[in-house]
Amino acid sequence: MLAKSEGRRAQERAIRRRKLARLLKTLRKLRRSAPARDQLLLRIGAAKKEAGRAFGFVPIRLPREGEEVTRQTLTFRLEKEKLQKAELRDGHYLLRSNLLGENPSVLWECYILLTQIEAAFRTLKSELGLRPIYHQLENRVEAHIFVAFLAYALSVTLKQRLVALAPGLTPRAVLEKLATLQMLDVCLPTTDGRWLIMSRYTQPEPDQSLMLHQRNLTLPAQPPPRIKAPQEAAQTLPPRLKM
Repeated sequence: MLAKSEGRRAQERAIRRRKLARLLKTLRKLRRSAPARDQLLLRIGAAKKEAGRAFGFVPIRLPREGEEVTRQTLTFRLEKEKLQKAELRDGHYLLRSNLLGENPSVLWECYILLTQIEAAFRTLKSELGLRPIYHQLENRVEAHIFVAFLAYALSVTLKQRLVALAPGLTPRAVLEKLATLQMLDVCLPTTDGRWLIMSRYTQPEPDQSLMLHQRNLTLPAQPPPRIKAPQEAAQTLPPRLKM
């Protein structure tokens, strides 16, 4: 069993009590207004959805089919003893296992490892955007696995660096922010038929520069321009630039 901080426990307790207060207020209002039974069931269903797990602390006696909604047919109460027991367990994780011979600390480490594996799959699917690809050849399957593992390893490395240099940022936020930095080739024709090609990356915005500074990263110098002959340029230039 692992306990959370007192602040977290108090926050969970306050949230539950607010939900219970809203639920009891709604039930009292329904008992006073005495709507039709069908309307009552719909409103109680909506109140149950809003209350979530807190709904289980308030047993309700609903009117039977054909009965009118009155104070006798619609009754409810707050199970204070059940609520007190739940509050004693607030902020704790309870793990149950059939491995009786194992050390509890080993079981907890295995559980934490399971959560890390689940987090890895979420990272691959959401942050890195990797999706299943159905390959026909074994070497392509291995290449796909290698690329996915390499991408995840880089993501974890970035995450660890952010913990030390910029704790408020996540790898996904960094990738989305830096995605606007692009490299492009500026192609200019010369008078003798050759092409002047200048590879340039876009200048970072102020927030991007701050992010790079926090991570102790500097962009490389702009590459020098290149001159290509007509025959060589014809093989590399986009079709719309060819003459």
